[in-house]
Amino acid sequence: MRKEELTFWEQLYIPQIYEGLKVTARHFFKNMKGHIARLLGRPVKDDETVTIQYPEERRPLSPRLRSLHRLVKRADGTPRCVACMMCETICPARCIYIVAAEHPNPDIEKRPARFDIDLGKCIFCGYCVEACPEDAIRMDTGILEFAAYTRQDMIYTMERLLAHEPMKITSQG
Repeated sequence: MRKEELTFWEQLYIPQIYEGLKVTARHFFKNMKGHIARLLGRPVKDDETVTIQYPEERRPLSPRLRSLHRLVKRADGTPRCVACMMCETICPARCIYIVAAEHPNPDIEKRPARFDIDLGKCIFCGYCVEACPEDAIRMDTGILEFAAYTRQDMIYTMERLLAHEPMKITSQG
């Protein structure tokens, strides 16, 4: 394949740099107009500014978004998990730890005596949700901010996972 020779003008890249600066300036002044209008208390359309005023303003979350885990409860408040170890086995990050115990109900074989997820290791792949035959683990809390000061605080126990509720989906439009 023959390489096409550039002209002297093309080798300077001045027209390409000028076109890039023109696009950047157009977006800059469009955003600045919207931000000044917002500062003055005037209404601003959503498409007038590219940036959002986080954390006061938040983007709507997709219902398919994988967020912090939760364990689903039975009607009596106990976890739906039957400690089958499918999620622990399939987890590529090896961040799920389950200790099984006998369930007091003879219809249910096992229950988790301990169910921990180390979010410091989790890669949020969602394999645990897909592998669960009881639909006992979900990633639909909508919680995205779960930073901690220590590694130990990143380990979510069964009680913490049972305390989470599913994300409330608001209609848009």
